Amino acid sequence: MPDDRAVAVDVRFPVGAPVPAEVLLGQVGGGLEVGDARMREFLAAFGKRLLRPALARRHPELGSLGFFLRPSELARTVEGLAGEHVRVPRGLVFHLPPANVDTVFVYSWALSALMGNRNVVRLSPRSGPVADVIVETLHEALADADPVVGRSQRIISYDRSDAVTAALSAACDLRVVWGGDRSVLEIRRHALPPHARDLVFPDRSSFAVVRAPAWLCAPRAARVTAAEGFVNDTYWFDQAACSSPRTVFWVGAQADCDAARADFTDHVSRVVTVRGWGVDAAMAVEKRVSTYGLAADGLAESVEFRGNALANVTLAAAAAAPRRWLGAGTFAHARLGSLAELVSLVERRDQTMTHFGFGKAELEELAKELAGRGVDRMVPVGSALSFHRVWDGVDLPAEFTRLVTVIR
Repeated sequence: MPDDRAVAVDVRFPVGAPVPAEVLLGQVGGGLEVGDARMREFLAAFGKRLLRPALARRHPELGSLGFFLRPSELARTVEGLAGEHVRVPRGLVFHLPPANVDTVFVYSWALSALMGNRNVVRLSPRSGPVADVIVETLHEALADADPVVGRSQRIISYDRSDAVTAALSAACDLRVVWGGDRSVLEIRRHALPPHARDLVFPDRSSFAVVRAPAWLCAPRAARVTAAEGFVNDTYWFDQAACSSPRTVFWVGAQADCDAARADFTDHVSRVVTVRGWGVDAAMAVEKRVSTYGLAADGLAESVEFRGNALANVTLAAAAAAPRRWLGAGTFAHARLGSLAELVSLVERRDQTMTHFGFGKAELEELAKELAGRGVDRMVPVGSALSFHRVWDGVDLPAEFTRLVTVIR
């Protein structure tokens, strides 16, 4: 049989001829340090290009990415690493992002590059058009960048190849895997060097919590803003992002929850209609199969459709909250008497809790009560997809560096 290690990978950034994995590894040079000014300048220039009005209008998720890469945020990330130890890059970092969320690879890659690492990012051939826009914009920024940027960074693409993945894994100091549980387990079949480690982001699920009386008392403008934010949280990436809520828990008396939910649904429906979020026939069928399936299993009391774009399921019990994806624009709803009732419902796979109407003190108390059993992020409605250097409870810049103890 031919040796699969000779299979060429497409080099998308900096653009180059296809090369075997071993040749690619020989091309990736170093020369950066933690917080290197040359990389900071490049990332800021890249982020500024993503914020161009025409591009941000076409792909609003790129505006969030550009905001994340603004110079002040890059500086804050580097300054947050100050301490008694000397921080150095971890080495060669191999990133394997998912195909269904086009922007996620940029966040982990950018933070790793900011920490001075050499990086190889594998983009799936199934990545969408937004990934192409990102790569094009990276090339624009590269034209004015220091040559060390192009020498130390590679974005590649190749069809599934165990031997190529194994070769890159065997050479790296850190492997970053985004995707489902199955993807993580498949990648882990490929051995790492003894000193290396995995940083994995497996299947996660998220939900929203709304205090019903607070919603009903909020000014109309605040409710409109919250509905717009909820739509951003969920309809970008077809609700497939790990941080997009799938269930909405309503906290309060039954009458308040019913009234608040009805008003919330009207606002969300209007936003979806105004923005023209469409659902194709296949997705519409998928949603009906999923929602009626919950009803057939006795987990749902009722199902309501607002056209094909919005589906609401009333759960028979809060404990029946689904973690699996039900189709873009499909939301399960349940009532809680108090925020504390979430403690017994949360699972380890629960990642982000978006909230409306709660104070910081009670959110912090909930975090302590959960005690690491689940929920790594509590953010306001509208911020589910806002990336932070601490993700899934992991301080990414810290993971992308090594500490050197220096004692005189």
